[in-house]
Amino acid sequence: MKTRSKILTGIALTAAAALTLSGCAGGAGAGAKSIDIAVFNGWDEGIAASYLWQSILEDKGYKVKLTYADVAPVYEGLSRGNFDVVLDTWLPTTHADYLQRYGSKVEDLGAWNDDARLTIAVNADAPIDSLDQLAGAADQFGGRIVGIEPGSGLMRVTADDVVPGYGLGSLTLVESSTPAMLAELKKATDAGQNIAVTLWRPHWAYNAFPLKDLADPKGLLGAAESVHSVASTSFAKDHPEVHDWISNFSMPSDKLASLEDAMFNSYDGDDYSPVVKQWIADNQEWVDSLTA
Repeated sequence: MKTRSKILTGIALTAAAALTLSGCAGGAGAGAKSIDIAVFNGWDEGIAASYLWQSILEDKGYKVKLTYADVAPVYEGLSRGNFDVVLDTWLPTTHADYLQRYGSKVEDLGAWNDDARLTIAVNADAPIDSLDQLAGAADQFGGRIVGIEPGSGLMRVTADDVVPGYGLGSLTLVESSTPAMLAELKKATDAGQNIAVTLWRPHWAYNAFPLKDLADPKGLLGAAESVHSVASTSFAKDHPEVHDWISNFSMPSDKLASLEDAMFNSYDGDDYSPVVKQWIADNQEWVDSLTA
């Protein structure tokens, strides 16, 4: 069983950011049949959707590059036309700051999933069930909430809203990465220890580990969000056919969970292309409908 998309651990964010800021990424306008999809580091629903579209578009004759980076470099790259599209923008809350900053320089292509949620998850047999109980049980969780990338919307909401709102100042919100968080989760699960992590739904970890979400009675993590595709402003002109396909893209949560489980839980390789192609073959009628 994989603890995370292992390929991400070897990708240097600084290099991706440098490509973005220097204008060297493939990007919009690089070629009529060449598309650069930006992929947020550590966000598996976006990785899954990006591999899905890479396979679909390559079958249609496009050359597709996936470029991994954190959120800020991706939006900077989109605004400059160095990337064509990113498939993992959470609205109206998680990535709202980036849309406010870059809104006039990017295009929102609409939501493809409407059931995304930020969570604080703990092991299923943990002695608490709600965020308002976590402060009192801090010692049982090692005084930590294990987080992900510091630039993510989830970490911002957790640090700015959840921690003060539930009086969790006695716990350390650990800034790390999604692979590191999942490695900590596996380690704690194997050792039978309590752990609290920042997580989100849909995510394959809920199939891989015995987890439960802590109740959020104050609603500080926000309600269900939608996952949007956001493109460069030149995307419609450069790739009108693909622009239309992705603008009309919709993926129900059961399909997304199935693809994530196939890629990140059931599969143990680093190259996801073969498992994605097999998943497409198993769901061919639905996949064909995306470009009909």
